[in-house]
Amino acid sequence: MSTKVDPIAFLNGLRATRDFTADPVPDAALADILEVVRRSGSAMNLQPWHVVVVRDRAMLARLGAIGGNCGHVAKAPLALALIMDGKVEQFDTYDEGRLSERIMLAAEAHGLGSCIGWYGDPADAAAAKAALAVPQDRTFRTIISIGTPAPQAPSTASSPIRRKTLAEIVSHEQFGA
Repeated sequence: MSTKVDPIAFLNGLRATRDFTADPVPDAALADILEVVRRSGSAMNLQPWHVVVVRDRAMLARLGAIGGNCGHVAKAPLALALIMDGKVEQFDTYDEGRLSERIMLAAEAHGLGSCIGWYGDPADAAAAKAALAVPQDRTFRTIISIGTPAPQAPSTASSPIRRKTLAEIVSHEQFGA
């Protein structure tokens, strides 16, 4: 018997996971996630991405140590590096964000945790590109760690997640109204 999942609750339940167990990501889950990558929409349907699947522990540790907010990569059994074609920066930026969220939702659909990391400093991005032999004309700044979430410490498991109220983030008809 199948249990229907409330899609809004599913979307609202997505959280960043920064600590993982050592369990590998199942091949079937990875195949589904990569199929979501393949089918993701993009500006003008350019699909300006190439994804590097990283499972090697030494490479995950190296990418996690480079900088940015990517330390969680070193703790994950798998990471997906999003390499953008670098031809139209505004499209790359839009598509990179859209693709990142879809990857994280696909991982969540398999009961896996994920976290987005970003090499925002140009020196960090260059080091990450060099580590994965990314061509110079491509853009690499986003990496997503994926794995089975580690059990949370009791003090953090019950901590409320602070979100702004709708009144703080939504206006109707005009800004601030």
